[in-house]
Amino acid sequence: MSTVTVTLPDGSTLEMDAGSTVEDVAYEIGPGLGDDTVAGVVDGELVDKHTPIEEDVELVIVTPSSDEYVDVLRHSAAHVFAQALQREFPEATLTIGPWTDDGFYYDITGVDLDEDDLEDIEAEAEAIVEEDYDIERELVDREEAFERYEDNPFKQDILETEAADEDPVSFYTQGEFYDLCQGPHVESTGEIGGFALLEISAAFWRGDEDNETLTRVYGTAFPTQDELDEYLERRRKAQERDHRKIGQEMDLFSIDDTTGPGLPLYEPNGKKILNELSDYVAQLNRDAGYDEIETPHVFRTELWKKSGHYDNYVDDMFLLDVNDEEYGLKPMNCPGHATIFDQKSWSYRDLPVRYFEDGKVYRKEQRGELSGLSRTWAFTIDDGHLFVRPDQIEQEVLATVDIILDTLDTFNLDYTVQFATRPEKSVGGDEIWEKAENQLASVLDEQDIDYVVEEGDGAFYGPKIDFAFEDALGRNWDGPTVQLDFNMPERFDLTYTGEDNEDHRPVMIHRALYGSYERFFMVLTEHYNGKFPPWLAPEQVRILPVSDDNIPYCEELQDELGEFRVEIEDRSWTVGRKIQQAHDDRVPYMLIIGDDEEDAGDISVRDRKEREEKEVDLAEFRDHLETEVEQQRTAVTFLAGR
Repeated sequence: MSTVTVTLPDGSTLEMDAGSTVEDVAYEIGPGLGDDTVAGVVDGELVDKHTPIEEDVELVIVTPSSDEYVDVLRHSAAHVFAQALQREFPEATLTIGPWTDDGFYYDITGVDLDEDDLEDIEAEAEAIVEEDYDIERELVDREEAFERYEDNPFKQDILETEAADEDPVSFYTQGEFYDLCQGPHVESTGEIGGFALLEISAAFWRGDEDNETLTRVYGTAFPTQDELDEYLERRRKAQERDHRKIGQEMDLFSIDDTTGPGLPLYEPNGKKILNELSDYVAQLNRDAGYDEIETPHVFRTELWKKSGHYDNYVDDMFLLDVNDEEYGLKPMNCPGHATIFDQKSWSYRDLPVRYFEDGKVYRKEQRGELSGLSRTWAFTIDDGHLFVRPDQIEQEVLATVDIILDTLDTFNLDYTVQFATRPEKSVGGDEIWEKAENQLASVLDEQDIDYVVEEGDGAFYGPKIDFAFEDALGRNWDGPTVQLDFNMPERFDLTYTGEDNEDHRPVMIHRALYGSYERFFMVLTEHYNGKFPPWLAPEQVRILPVSDDNIPYCEELQDELGEFRVEIEDRSWTVGRKIQQAHDDRVPYMLIIGDDEEDAGDISVRDRKEREEKEVDLAEFRDHLETEVEQQRTAVTFLAGR
């Protein structure tokens, strides 16, 4: 019998008979480990403990103390949900139910669920946990598997695709319930210490809008009830910071079904913030030697074919037929920038050439994936493209990374860094990709930046450095990026004249300091909980007259503060109500103006941290606010320490 080599996390190896399972390896290491084995991680993939090993692999044994254990537990929780659902709604049809980073979901059809139904299903799920059913693997021949699902076309689809080569087929059972599944699972339902259903949304079978619409139920599970309670409390607090909720409260943006999904409408308050963000990044670009350009929203698809985007993005593009010619809304700005570079001749002395544009782009995301500003059909990238000589790559990437770090520091944002390598679907040869990856990695290493390698997550045209943010719900979103591209200059036949008077190929660097305005806006809204720094706040000062008689003096104050965004609250409310509304609107500063202030020619200042001071000189306040705005401070500081 042939053998396989199993490499363990400590670098040691075991020789095992081919076909030995993950559990067999665990028992070979020791009986205690064998008894505790729940699953395995084979070459980075979480698998059932019964999975046979047919070739040399790297193996991690998963036990209840492993980080991966909670994923296995949540997979079992998805089955508990499905069992409870079918007890409550026998007509429900199951499709798929995987674990996720923070729980699980199960897509179903055949039943019309609403949020009120979740309570009954959750109660039944808790009863299933209490009953502590053994979760057992069952091997079923293919014919019987199809018979079990003769009325379920979704499970039949899985049998004909993912499980096409399996005979017998793997099922998991618990009590009366069974489900087509490769695992892994915990030993019994009783291991689930905390279980909760969270929300309902729509989804499409296989994520394809042309397929049937399904109902997706999200849930989560933990080994203990205390862990679940802590998670639910964090989630409750996070939902208070959800940018969709804050956006509605502060009149920042809206997404109306009548205008189309994923197409945000920015209201005056939101547009004021966008303008400040645009002015800030435009100044950074100009200071760094970039020239501003502009490209149209639509191009002939010949351009996208030339750039390679058509082959790689056509399914996500909005295509138009104009006079029997095919056009496409641009999914990226870079082909337009490359075309502008190609309009003139360049010498090696002219490089680097740096362009920037706040460019609107369009990508046809699946409707089920659209969510507020985090994922939209139309979004604006603060795009920049550099055309450099090969000997300029490192200095330009370093300079770009420095600008990104300065930007993140300005907004006091936490981030992580990923180095993304060549994806399976890409253009260009191995030598080009290896060269590009080595140069980007060299910059990260020289700058001593902590990063993780994301294998296969690069752009189709080159590797990239991504800076990611975490939102209020703990999800990670792409932000600033630096991407090295040896391919597009080749496809566009871009050249410059070198010192040798010969044509040479420039290298293209793609970069964005925010990523996209939409996602960055989302991150800032949640990061600040809507309490934007004074320089960003859509309304920087609100003047609150005690009575209508004080309004003329308030108007004089408004004129004196004309360089700032100042409004007068002139509704016939009590001062207390006006103050409360200003706090609810998260206005940085309030000026409370009554007869005393008007007679003395001064102001009373209150900030959103509920600090207050009377008899303040207007000029002193104005000078301080000017400093706060110019220095782009993230906090209101006028009354701090006074």
